[in-house]
Order: sequence, then C-alpha cells, then structure tokens
Amino acid sequence: MVSRKQQNNNLTEFFEEEYSSLKGYVRSKIRHTAESDAEDIIQDVALRIFSRPLDALPIHNIGGFVYNAIRNRIIDIMRTKKERVDDGETLEILWTEFTSLFQDDFQETYPEQLKEKLKEAIAALKPVYRDIIIAVDFEGYTYKEIANQTGISLGTLMSRRHRALSILLKKLKSEKINT
Repeated sequence: MVSRKQQNNNLTEFFEEEYSSLKGYVRSKIRHTAESDAEDIIQDVALRIFSRPLDALPIHNIGGFVYNAIRNRIIDIMRTKKERVDDGETLEILWTEFTSLFQDDFQETYPEQLKEKLKEAIAALKPVYRDIIIAVDFEGYTYKEIANQTGISLGTLMSRRHRALSILLKKLKSEKINT
C-alpha cells in the first residue's frame, strides 16, 4: 500500500511532467479558451486532489484519475458558464443601467463622458473588485452562483461589490463628473 506522502510525491511529479499536456487537453475540450483559463482549471483540479481527505481511497492510476477530474471540472464549468455579451446594443443597455447607479435622477441616456470615466475607473479597480462588478452587473451572475463557483462566501462577495461601488463613486466625484 502506498503511503499518503508517497502518493502526494507521485501526484506532484505527474503534474510537473504532464503540465503542458494537461493544458493542451483542456484547450482541446474548451474552444476559445484563454491560456489562463486552462491553467486555472488545472490548478483547481490539483488543489482539489491534493486536498483530499486522509481516509480517501488511494489513487492507483494517477494519469487516468487526473484526466477524469479535469474532464469533470470542464463539464461543471460548461454547465455554469454564462455567455459573454458581445452585442453592442446589449452592452450599451448594460452600461446605461450601470451608469444609473451613479445618478440621482434617472435618465434614459447618460453623458458619454460619464460612461467613459466609469469604464476607466472599473479598469483601474483591484481585480477582486473589478471581477465582482463585471460578474454581477454585466454578466448577470448571482452572488450565489459566484459563491458556488469560487468558494468565496456570499457576504464577502456582497462586501466587495459594495466597496467597489463606493470606490467608483468616490473616483467619479473626485473628477467632478456630474453624478
């Protein structure tokens, strides 16, 4: 019987030797994926495998086990993945809705300058703040969906979005844009 330490060593060695093959496998299964997406999937699977409970059954076929785990993770992602909004008209509506968060009086259209400043301000946010704004306000994810996918608590996600909105409002006010 293989000890837990030896199994972890075997897994580590497998991931080191097969990393580029694993990335190729992920990219072959998901079209139009960025390299970072493939790496994220592999790292997520590796983390889950290395975090297995001590009483879990030993892995006899490491390659088969890892490739199966990656395939299952890809299926999970494909089931929950929201489509990106590429339609210009839909994006314009989303920007208008998001811009309305920063205006006291509702208007059907907002100054183009305000939208541009918002885009710049969002791009300048820390990644955790930018990601939550994009996921909730533009991609339509719910906090629960994000929490299930990332493992981050609902409260933390809501707090990050609230903090991001505060930062954006403060930035816009400091630039003296009509808000």
